[in-house]
Amino acid sequence: MLGDESLAVSADEDLVALGREIRRHRKARKLSQEGLAELAYLHRNYIGCLERGERNPAAKTLFQISRALGIGLAELVAGVAPDTKHD
Repeated sequence: MLGDESLAVSADEDLVALGREIRRHRKARKLSQEGLAELAYLHRNYIGCLERGERNPAAKTLFQISRALGIGLAELVAGVAPDTKHD
């Protein structure tokens, strides 16, 4: 069983990877953080925090972002590697 510290590190890595994917899809569509925020009905600063892995978005937020990017949620998170170390 993993300790709390291991879970925190794993969660941080997941959030950083998710943020990287959000940024990659946003840039591929030539959107600024402000442009994505407007389309997703979110604040520009929140998009920046997500892209840096500083926030843990709710499922509803991920749906808003994927819709704003014109992609499915599965495509948005496809680049986030699953944690295969669970015992």
